[in-house]
Amino acid sequence: MSILSRIAQTKPTILVTGGAGYIGSHAVLALQQAGYGVVVLDNLVYGHREFVEDILQATLVVGDMNDRPMLDRLFATHAIAAVMHFAAYINVGESVTNPAKYYRNNVVGTLTLLEAMLAANIKKFVFSSTCATYGVPKTVPIPEEHPQDPINPYGVSKWMVEQILSDFDTAHELKSVCFRYFNACGADPEGRLGEDHHPETHLIPLVLQAALGIRDCIKVFGTDYPTPDGTCIRDYVHVVDLATAHVSGIEYLLNGGDSQAFNLGNGNGFSVREVIEVAKQVTEREIKVVECDRRPGDPPALVGSGDRARTILHWHPQYSDLSQIMAHAWNWHQKRHGNGVIG
Repeated sequence: MSILSRIAQTKPTILVTGGAGYIGSHAVLALQQAGYGVVVLDNLVYGHREFVEDILQATLVVGDMNDRPMLDRLFATHAIAAVMHFAAYINVGESVTNPAKYYRNNVVGTLTLLEAMLAANIKKFVFSSTCATYGVPKTVPIPEEHPQDPINPYGVSKWMVEQILSDFDTAHELKSVCFRYFNACGADPEGRLGEDHHPETHLIPLVLQAALGIRDCIKVFGTDYPTPDGTCIRDYVHVVDLATAHVSGIEYLLNGGDSQAFNLGNGNGFSVREVIEVAKQVTEREIKVVECDRRPGDPPALVGSGDRARTILHWHPQYSDLSQIMAHAWNWHQKRHGNGVIG
């Protein structure tokens, strides 16, 4: 029986692309809890079938966004009111070495999806964008008005989709919400869903894998940044708070809201060293740290202003305390990888 079997669907059905992934699966859960029907589209290259079918018990369509006939069949089969779009490749380093993969999926795939939506007369779209569209920030915290100047193909691919959405609003009145968020982290507080990327590139799961003994150490890239302790500062946003914002974005559009971009950030940042220290406290384990040279393109600080989302969407993060975020992630990783094996 579904964990959400007691929640009756009272609202329209939303298509969630990439809904078998980390943030997408949490958004599916949040939509179900809010009374929406959900159909998930995922090619399962990085997503987890069991998240959708076993845990969430949502309808799963396995397919690729570049498959236009499949999209047409999906929209003809299901009464979709809006689309929530997470189906992107997100590895910044890989985007530099294999940009075609990122432009084909993140840009061309999204364009194919948008054209299929228009053919089905679906004109509400919530887009998972990123703070990487800003590039190296000129001011911190970063407001939405900050110039967008991405410095890697991943960021460029997201920026390009934002431009496409602006043009589709002008040409076709397709209304969109773009969420530019910062470092997604944490896990479902009840331990049902969490972060499980292969390969893993995000700091908190890497630190926790080191605590579990899956990794020998955690590497700190750069200790000479102009920050209080010399390491990079990032804005960490709990995945449940991100999911809640996406539901608010859908409701904003369904209630007639105009196209808009929103930062999703807590407005405060934590350094790499601070994250490691909190992980040591939460896990009560020693974590070996290896200091390395800076990586190209890592800004000293990325912290976002979430004022617009708070004002317009009435979004108020529940989990801004790093210890609580870490505890939720630790609970998940112990359940997922407690035997010291990834997978």
